[in-house]
Amino acid sequence: MTSENQELKKAGLKVTLPRVKILQILENAGERHMSADDVYRTLLDQGEDVGLATVYRVLTQFETAGLVQRHHFEAGTAVFELAKGDHHDHMICLDSGKVIEFVDPVIEKRQHEIAEEYGYEIEDHSLIIYVRPKKK
Repeated sequence: MTSENQELKKAGLKVTLPRVKILQILENAGERHMSADDVYRTLLDQGEDVGLATVYRVLTQFETAGLVQRHHFEAGTAVFELAKGDHHDHMICLDSGKVIEFVDPVIEKRQHEIAEEYGYEIEDHSLIIYVRPKKK
């Protein structure tokens, strides 16, 4: 059994060809965050006969099952990345659209301190910093 099949079964999803293909595409994306349209175009490039509606449905199922995380970085476009279980934050370049993932213990500590100061504890959070390259 392939690792994709095992991941799908572990997440409680039936193993289907579209799910396996979409999971493979996301696994091969590396650090890249992909929109449903990106996944669909990749499937078309591979000669796969999977409709855009199926891509959206599978990505939503993956999100519900905890296999992927959905982010809304740009104007209304959702992008997806595999849920690796490790927390990280994002910087988005406003000029190129490049997504930079980072972890900063000082920022993480300060967020918890702020929540504590206001009488709360953090359940979850998302930090997105929008950046532009420095002028030289």
